[in-house]
Amino acid sequence: MSNNKIDKTYEEINAKIKAGEAVVVTAEEMVDIVKENGPDAAARKIDVVTTGTFAPMCSSGLFFNFGQMVPTIKASQVWLNKVPAYGGLAAVDSYIGATEAAEDDPLNKIYPGAFSYGGGHVIEDLLRGKKLLLEAKGYGTDCYASKKMKKEVGLEDLPHALLCNPRNGYQNYNCAINLSDKPVYTYMGMLKPKGANANYCSAGELSPLFNDPLYKTIGIGTRIFLGGANGYVTWQGTQHNPGAPRGENGTPVKPAGTLMVQGDLKQMSAEWLRGVSIRGYGCSLAVGLGIPIPVLNSEIAKFTGISDADLYTQVVDYGHDYTNGIARSYGEVSYKELKSGEITVNGKKVKTAPLSSIVKAREIADVLKKKINEGNFLLNKPAELLQDGQK
Repeated sequence: MSNNKIDKTYEEINAKIKAGEAVVVTAEEMVDIVKENGPDAAARKIDVVTTGTFAPMCSSGLFFNFGQMVPTIKASQVWLNKVPAYGGLAAVDSYIGATEAAEDDPLNKIYPGAFSYGGGHVIEDLLRGKKLLLEAKGYGTDCYASKKMKKEVGLEDLPHALLCNPRNGYQNYNCAINLSDKPVYTYMGMLKPKGANANYCSAGELSPLFNDPLYKTIGIGTRIFLGGANGYVTWQGTQHNPGAPRGENGTPVKPAGTLMVQGDLKQMSAEWLRGVSIRGYGCSLAVGLGIPIPVLNSEIAKFTGISDADLYTQVVDYGHDYTNGIARSYGEVSYKELKSGEITVNGKKVKTAPLSSIVKAREIADVLKKKINEGNFLLNKPAELLQDGQK
């Protein structure tokens, strides 16, 4: 390695991890290291930066196989604890989405748009060792004669259970306010009228894709922390938008990249996958996700050292503009401002609240740091990097 140019490889970093010699820090720690030493010195000193986020991620769900019966069945309709799952796969394969709500949910009868139980809760209950009621219906064929199935199942009873989330780890997201004259209930939480509160959903400087804004290290096959176990990035996520506007430091100032991720649910923990109910919106799943960023060179060191003060997002009105497809911005705010608990919108002080848990994000980064330091987590070189939009 040249004294002037830092150019590490995955193989070199993994060799240091195996030998117990790798220098691993969290993204929060890297901010101070880069500030004090500059990106070149930081790149020479640091091998891996760990990140983390824990927040509702609606585009999540579970592929599962529930085993055959005698006579056999080809299930065309499937329910788990009265939550509909998709039955249009092979005979006893199904997919349950995190936002699917239980049929006849009693809370919805009291508060329209409110649901107390859904797909995200099903996933959490399986991880907590609970037995769930599985019901299936089929139309009957010569090779699959049964038309009904009903049984109790736990996670151990499912031959296969694969968490497969089409869109996780959003690279930045809106700060939501409501400028209308009445409260609105959204996936960003309840927003009071006349801009009385503002909600946001990102871990800022800890967030995985903020630490690799141009997708230099994250791609297909990247090994990650997912739900408390090892998982993988398997494709760019739905709504992946690498061409979103970026600031001078290369980080997006509007919603940009996303990840498709998956892993074995049987290895995961309910500590890191939680069913969520959001009044007026429905159900979701809070997902714990962390990605190690190999510090291959000075450019990556620079990106991992960008602080909340230099990460920005847009203030968007969910009372009128958002529902009408208008992308109007009411100003940019930094994550340092958002995390302070107060921002200024239209000359008015507005209290802020996160949907993303900074405490849990920090814990994930620390857990990942410990696993790497113990030699229990090696870095995967991606088979293909994500589309970066930098043409």
